[in-house]
Amino acid sequence: MSNRAGLPLAGIKVLEFSHAVMGPSAGMILADLGAQVTKIEPVPDGDRTRHLQGVGISFFPLFCRNKQSLAIDLKAPGSRPAVEALVRRSDVLLENFALGTMDRLGLGYEALKTLNPGLIYLQLKGFLSGPYEERRALDEIVQMMSGLAYMTGPPGQPLRAGASVVDIMGGMAGVIGVLAALRERDAPGAVGTAGTAGMGQLVKAALFETAVFAVGQHMVQHGMNGKPLVPMSVPIRAWGIYDTFESAEGKAIFIGVVTDTQWLRFCDVFERPDFLADERLQSNGGRVAQRDWLVGAIAEMCKGISTDALLALCDTAQLAFGPVNKPEDLLDDPHLNAGGQLRKMNVPGGGQVKTPRLPLEMDGRSFSVREDPPAIGQHSRQILADAGLPEAEIEALFAAGHVLET
Repeated sequence: MSNRAGLPLAGIKVLEFSHAVMGPSAGMILADLGAQVTKIEPVPDGDRTRHLQGVGISFFPLFCRNKQSLAIDLKAPGSRPAVEALVRRSDVLLENFALGTMDRLGLGYEALKTLNPGLIYLQLKGFLSGPYEERRALDEIVQMMSGLAYMTGPPGQPLRAGASVVDIMGGMAGVIGVLAALRERDAPGAVGTAGTAGMGQLVKAALFETAVFAVGQHMVQHGMNGKPLVPMSVPIRAWGIYDTFESAEGKAIFIGVVTDTQWLRFCDVFERPDFLADERLQSNGGRVAQRDWLVGAIAEMCKGISTDALLALCDTAQLAFGPVNKPEDLLDDPHLNAGGQLRKMNVPGGGQVKTPRLPLEMDGRSFSVREDPPAIGQHSRQILADAGLPEAEIEALFAAGHVLET
């Protein structure tokens, strides 16, 4: 993986002990940014996420792009020297196993910081420190606990978001912590947690607190006005026009008119002098008060306009707008496909899929798939050799079945 040269995290070495989404998404972000991420997988079947079906079929290939795979039996005593060699040369270790698992394997932070005092150790769990910290959690559970599902569904029908949003945001939070810890460790004159420069530290991120952070706006809203919160699905609008409308073909398009200037442009571009002349509609507050008939009138107007024409009119009027898409519609989205932003990668089974890039640009650079998701143990031999293990020890591990290469 020599193509990391010139990327922001080139030279940073990461050991990833993870499964499912939260841990792998953190590892993927670090790998996309150029870190050398070595995914540790059990032998002989590899990460159990590889074998999921249904909505889980995409987890491994998406979140394990740009990574190396080392398949090793962590419970085999003969594997210990190899694992220790990898820890000594690593900058970051991340894990999202059940609480206590890494300690039982002898791979907890307290054990490993003696091997590598500069190691940044990221724990991704269900809960941060407190009464709940030993509980297990899943994305959907914390969406319910945090009120996110309450705010998403109709009244009385809490509904999880339509993606693993908390898992992925939790992984992002963990990456933020890792980057901050790298800064503390490596900044000139930095003083680490042990009181000397160059020290690593334990970093924690969790699902529940991530979900709570996401609903912070609603918590503060209630704290300020004391009113019971109403789910976002209930159309209590702050703006007069902030709704979904259908085109002549029945395509749903969300249109927002959120300033008085936008309202003037809307009336001009859509050729509605009657709206413009109506004194009741001169301010956003007035338009909110007239929503009962105004939204219906605009909906009737939109039904007489083709999809392409309606989108073009909204664009000309410089409104906030967008079609209501399915995820598969995005595969052909002209913006996402411009400049190869949706890049192809090979997936298990021999197919090719498009994958989204990391949602940021740095000095004009974007970050996406460079290497396909690895086969089980694809890089095992090279990883162990790079860690400094003698060839005879590497061969012995393979012969004993403690390490797998495919």
